[in-house]
Amino acid sequence: MEKNSYSHILKYTGLFGGVQGLNILVGILRNKLVAVILGPDGMGLVSLFNSTINLVGNATNLGISTSGVKNISEAFEQGDQERLEQSIAMVRTWVMLTAVLGTVVCALLSPFFHHFTFTWGDHSLHFLLLSPVVGLLTLTGGELAVLKGTRELRRLAVVSFYGAVATLIISVPIYYFFNQSGIVPSLILTALAQMLLTIAFSYKLHPLKFIRQRKVLGQGMSMVRLGVAFVLAGVFGSLAELVIRSYLNVTASLDMVGFYNAGYMMTMMYAGVVFSAMETDFYPRLSAVNTDTEACNLTINRQIEVSLLLVSPLLVAFMIGMPVLLPMLYSKSFLPVLGMVQITIFAIYFRAVKLPVAYLPLAKGDSFSFLLLETIYFVILVILVVWGFRTYGLTGAGIAITVTGVLEWLWIWGYCMLKYKYRPTLPIFKYMLMQLAVGVLAFVVTQQTDGWVYWLSGTALFVVSLAISLSILHSKTSLWKKLRQKLRFDN
Repeated sequence: MEKNSYSHILKYTGLFGGVQGLNILVGILRNKLVAVILGPDGMGLVSLFNSTINLVGNATNLGISTSGVKNISEAFEQGDQERLEQSIAMVRTWVMLTAVLGTVVCALLSPFFHHFTFTWGDHSLHFLLLSPVVGLLTLTGGELAVLKGTRELRRLAVVSFYGAVATLIISVPIYYFFNQSGIVPSLILTALAQMLLTIAFSYKLHPLKFIRQRKVLGQGMSMVRLGVAFVLAGVFGSLAELVIRSYLNVTASLDMVGFYNAGYMMTMMYAGVVFSAMETDFYPRLSAVNTDTEACNLTINRQIEVSLLLVSPLLVAFMIGMPVLLPMLYSKSFLPVLGMVQITIFAIYFRAVKLPVAYLPLAKGDSFSFLLLETIYFVILVILVVWGFRTYGLTGAGIAITVTGVLEWLWIWGYCMLKYKYRPTLPIFKYMLMQLAVGVLAFVVTQQTDGWVYWLSGTALFVVSLAISLSILHSKTSLWKKLRQKLRFDN
């Protein structure tokens, strides 16, 4: 039973992590080309527009792209086709309403966004033109909820990959020919392409139907109430990122926004590929046992162990290889962000041990606790990043992100231990100490050595981290036996 459980986590983490990895590879190629064409200031401008779009979208979509999965999934598991179609129609109707709302709100607030975000030029027209993107992204999120709720994981993977490729094909030529003048058209066209790809798969499985009965539409209010916590958390998150980027733009330069965004993407996004299975696989499993404290602890602790063991060697490789990866993925002009990235990598270690526990309030249906914990994180993040940047520049921002990650781990664990009786196991602390020790040594190597000593020492530490993880995973999942069977070395 135990080996099967670890194997299940490893399997689905590998599946969704692999798909996300392909998307990231395409995204890396796009970012490299865009960085070379637009430069840091152009990347900063894209970041500011995207932050604003995400803020408006999170504020107006009512969390239906998340809460709708629960409604559709319940009907799907019961095998009730009529209820399933009704649930899908209900989700689509609410999504359509919120898409219109988001578009109108973004259009009306365009002058405000300009004055809040920029100190030069007049970007009100840009935000006005970008308002349909909010609606397009909301519609896309609704159809993704349909695919998730009906367990169409293969189609989800295909849509995600095709969407990344479409973004690459559309955005790069536009930026090449029009430079920064092509940013707004590119964002509009890529959002449209992603929506069309998603509905092409979703509508084929479940043709479009809207609910006309007011009573049935009103049943969606329970779904909306469930999504409010996600909405508010998303708003606070988007607002925090917008405040940080606007602060960097006003007090420093648009280049600095581009540097910060590149550093954030290199760590919190790219290195976080291992966590992509959390929402799709782990969260439903945790929700299924949410009334059983012992089962909850077992599910969470195993997820922590696997996540930490998988991500640790990747983080060492990132840290050591960053002087090559950064100019390769972006350009040499982004090297000033190197120190920030190498410090921020430590935040991922604590994210691996924090994130599974952070899902516990949601699994319990405690939306207040989830929102409270998320709000504390975003407030402290903004305060520390602003302080860190003012004191130590970009490296200080990286220190702030890591310190915030450590503090978040401590207060989430403490809160869940007191309220839900969560209890971590001794192996978690053991694996943390081993892998963090290797990570600290890798950081020392990046600061104190160079040349062949740097690469030899860094490679050795990566091998040590990988060996630790593989050895432990093998003891829990019979990893080598399964690999031999896959390769047909065994019958």
